[in-house]
Amino acid sequence: MNNYTITFEPGNRKIIVPEGSSIKEALTSAGLDFDFPCGGRGTCGKCRIKVLEKNLDPTEKELKYLEEKELLEGIRLACQIEIHDNITLQLNTEKENTHNILKTSTERSYSVEPLIQKVYTAVKAPTLEDQSSDFKRLKESIMLKYPNCKAVKIKIDALQDLPYKIRESEQSVTVIIDKNEIIGVEQGNTTNKMLGIAFDIGTTTIVAYLMDLYTGKELAVSSSLNPQVKFGADVISRTSYANQNEDGIKTMQDALLKIMNKLIDNTVEISGLSRKDIYAITVVGNTCMHHLFLGLTPRYIAAAPYVPVISETIELDAFKLNFNINKAGKVFVLPNIAGFVGADTVAVVLATEMDKSKDIKLAIDIGTNGEMVLGSSKKLVSCSTAAGPAFEGAQISSGMRGASGAIDHIRFGEALTYTVIDNEKPKGICGSGLLDIIACFVEFGIINKRGKILSPDKFTNPAAKAYENHIISYDGANAFLVVPESETSHGRPIMITQDDVTSLQLAKGSIAAGIKILIDKCGVNIDDINEVLLAGAFGNYMDPHSACMIGLIPKELESKIRMVGNAAGTGAKLALVSRSEYEHSNTIASSVKYVELAAEQSFNKAFAKGLQF
Repeated sequence: MNNYTITFEPGNRKIIVPEGSSIKEALTSAGLDFDFPCGGRGTCGKCRIKVLEKNLDPTEKELKYLEEKELLEGIRLACQIEIHDNITLQLNTEKENTHNILKTSTERSYSVEPLIQKVYTAVKAPTLEDQSSDFKRLKESIMLKYPNCKAVKIKIDALQDLPYKIRESEQSVTVIIDKNEIIGVEQGNTTNKMLGIAFDIGTTTIVAYLMDLYTGKELAVSSSLNPQVKFGADVISRTSYANQNEDGIKTMQDALLKIMNKLIDNTVEISGLSRKDIYAITVVGNTCMHHLFLGLTPRYIAAAPYVPVISETIELDAFKLNFNINKAGKVFVLPNIAGFVGADTVAVVLATEMDKSKDIKLAIDIGTNGEMVLGSSKKLVSCSTAAGPAFEGAQISSGMRGASGAIDHIRFGEALTYTVIDNEKPKGICGSGLLDIIACFVEFGIINKRGKILSPDKFTNPAAKAYENHIISYDGANAFLVVPESETSHGRPIMITQDDVTSLQLAKGSIAAGIKILIDKCGVNIDDINEVLLAGAFGNYMDPHSACMIGLIPKELESKIRMVGNAAGTGAKLALVSRSEYEHSNTIASSVKYVELAAEQSFNKAFAKGLQF
């Protein structure tokens, strides 16, 4: 088999790949982050890249997604081109996209009780008369100074350090304690600093919060796109990658750990502190992200009966995952509820204290999955709906994430108006903008009850007449032109196609059906719901009126909607700075009843009804 050289410009960076490799594989081998929303199956048309050699015949899938002028310019789909010669690729030289990654949320009161403790003590020196072991004398000194200290065990790593640390510091040491075990020994008094970092690993984004474990104060925040997007936009695509590739799980775990270490570096740089002062890490994420972080197979989550490997909290040494923090550091992973309702949902309940509320509340976190919890202190039920990546833009013809150039809100008045993230020329439309325009379609009668985009002669609302010229033909059906090609940054029109409306219908139908079934399972009425808590980035940026207009959320609940921001991140922070909150997460996970919608006889009927506008 021949090998060929792939050159990346600008920079003249070269790598060697075997014949038959795809450009997608070459980009991954080169360590370049590139978006493959569909996992490289050629079903989204998003992985556009410029190939300077223009004598390559396009594939059938490229002909479907790329316009003739794009092909003439050398624009190709990275997942479709097989390499049978040396190739030069032109990487995007525009400034890197900035993404609207949600970092803030509503906060609540709590008692600071960090997962890790530091104890400074002077150890009695040994004598010929008292030849007690170093560990025994250390325990005696701790108990003398802190009679309530529970430390009775010591890790072998700390024990190996102990004789040297005691003698090098003239018998005075600081011990690092996790519950009833000494996990580290440091020379002298190092109790002045003790930091921790909380991670919220989303399917699309990752947020890291650096915290002072003594005060519970947030010191710095850093965020990034989840680098696993190169393996697919949703958990199903990533599960398929893990199942179909021999090193798939490790590859995705390594990608996560690499970016998490980078975020640790970013937070300590922002705060001017040292990563060696970080002793604890908490992690939340959906069940698939949880498993991939730990190097566990997600295979059995994706197939009936959708069973996770573990649901309880799990704790492990940070060095085993190559985290670049204090060598005694520990990782605390919050529990899952079920195969598709993970630690991030547990963290949302923890942050909002739904399980302690007398009032009935509905929490919804809409991303590639729609996870929701309904109930009060008496009873909590949860479910997950396969919303798909429609709200992230992957299944939408002109869709994109909430990044620079994304249309994030749209309004219909006498004319169409929209806003663009960072006020740039529009590149596409993100989830909140998609929700707005479909809501406008419903309000103005541009689509019918079944979601069909109508021809202008079928409009019955006089206000819709102003948008007659926006109706165009695309792929044999009506489409709605949002921005003409002359006004976009890439020279392609931004439109909403009939397939886009269908993708949105499927997503909103699933979520609406999930809400209906949870209401039935709780034995309550819509009017009994006191508050709707919208968590996550999409929930924070979307217009509640638009969500209710299209039936994503029942119209009766519009006045009860409250955005709670990144509540999953808040839950991760609470667990980090308070052991009682961390331990309470297990209680939440075990007490929330999970409803498997696929097993509910009423789901299909509720879903069919939820599809309608």
